[in-house]
Amino acid sequence: MKKLQNKVAVITGATSGMALATAKLFVEEGAYVFITGRRQKELDEAVAAIGKNVTGIRCDSSVLSDLDHLFEVVKKEKGQMDILYASAGLGEFGFTMGLITEDHFDKTFNLNTKGTLFTVQKALGLMKDEGSIIMTGTAATTKVVEGLSVASASKMALCVFARTWSVELKSRRIRVNVVSPGPINTAAWENMPKEMIEAFISTVPFRRLGQPEEIAAAVLFLASDDSKFVTGVELNVDGGMALV
Repeated sequence: MKKLQNKVAVITGATSGMALATAKLFVEEGAYVFITGRRQKELDEAVAAIGKNVTGIRCDSSVLSDLDHLFEVVKKEKGQMDILYASAGLGEFGFTMGLITEDHFDKTFNLNTKGTLFTVQKALGLMKDEGSIIMTGTAATTKVVEGLSVASASKMALCVFARTWSVELKSRRIRVNVVSPGPINTAAWENMPKEMIEAFISTVPFRRLGQPEEIAAAVLFLASDDSKFVTGVELNVDGGMALV
């Protein structure tokens, strides 16, 4: 039996990287997935890459009316859902103290914190009891990364959300967890200087970048019945980066 047979999942920000790898894995494991992205071209390409059992919906998770439209489509097409992976997020490097702007702060918190909060809240009316909610955090909430203070702070809120919502949703047995990646080999690294990449790798005990498929496997665990007794946790998938 496939781990997500006949499940319905919504994955935000899934046009590339970790969330796209997760969407592919969910479909392989029997789920129907709704994926979102802000740009139609990339969204169409992601839908084509997944190939089957997928609907793409253009959505900016920081815009509440876009979220309303997303869940209207899910309700119309499937009626309810089992899994929410709120993955849409932003992490811009180089904003050390003295260089932080109001625009950078607002853009980061609007997507990472406000957007995630309202994605979850607006999904609850469609979520089945005993469903699973997963949010994307970052190992940088534990392992300090210079120039990433705003993004790290915006993601730290998700850990508080997970613990609090796990209590608030206990009567429905809905699990709420955070997966926190370390440095993962995605397109975000393509334009980084080699020295910066090597510096990040040096902080990882396994001495390599993680792969999107390794995050997908962790999200699958949190989405499936394998984690039926797991809620309110932050699962670091970072090669040990947060420990040293």
